[in-house]
Amino acid sequence: MTAAKYTIVGLGELLWDLLPSGKQLGGAPANFAYITNLLGDKGIPASRIGNDSLGDEALERLANLGLSADFVQRDPIHPTGTVKVEIESGQPRFDIAQPVAWDFMDWTSQWHELAREADAVCFGSLAQRSEQSRSTIRRFVNATRPQAVRVFDVNLRQSFYSTQVLSESMTLATIVKLNHEELPKIMHLFGLENRGEKEAALSLLSAHGLRLVCLTRGDAGSLLVSADECSEHLGVKVKVADTVGAGDAFTAALVHGYLRGTPLAQINETANRVGAWVASQSGATPDPKTAGLALS
Repeated sequence: MTAAKYTIVGLGELLWDLLPSGKQLGGAPANFAYITNLLGDKGIPASRIGNDSLGDEALERLANLGLSADFVQRDPIHPTGTVKVEIESGQPRFDIAQPVAWDFMDWTSQWHELAREADAVCFGSLAQRSEQSRSTIRRFVNATRPQAVRVFDVNLRQSFYSTQVLSESMTLATIVKLNHEELPKIMHLFGLENRGEKEAALSLLSAHGLRLVCLTRGDAGSLLVSADECSEHLGVKVKVADTVGAGDAFTAALVHGYLRGTPLAQINETANRVGAWVASQSGATPDPKTAGLALS
């Protein structure tokens, strides 16, 4: 790995996952930023939490994870976000509270400065369910430098998405990541013919001016497609504890490699290994010292 350290922002929902085993801090921005840090870059979560006890606990947990809370806003009215998570055969089912603090993210001068400093930003569709946060996310992404990598991580949760939000977000993005269950839904919403995963990825690539489409297939690996290259990976077999945060870990490794110009096959290998490692542990932010993450 190169010694260069990039500033990479996870932008969106910061919340507590209420798991059968207890509550764990989650949401894509924190999960993504945590793994980004483990990989050697500077991962920064940007979100909004309530001015409540769960918000206080979130700040404490971020500190324990080694994550900066400098860009985590406090909301005096709305509560810290929660998600009730049920695990069935290792797969999570989500019941996402609404409205909560991350639905009211503010566009501030501090966030504008962060956007200008960012080498990459990852944003999703879930955090755009409210008009205010959607506007803030768009302003943040548009404020990044032209060379910054913009990753749109599709997350079709409950009814918290629309064709317009998905299409406009893809147009803003450099890279789009989605899973094998989301792809046919996206193609249907966009009115595009679905003639297979690679052809569908190429259609999205062309329609939205993307540089890369990433399709994850759960334990069956992933497909990376650019205009002139394609990489398939069969996945890394592990005993799954739960898959919460595994996709965010995959995205973190994807961005880490992409910023360094790493070949797609190598990016795919590393991202699958990192995602599988998180899936083999309970929760989205396992401790590498006790859980044995090896990247060499």
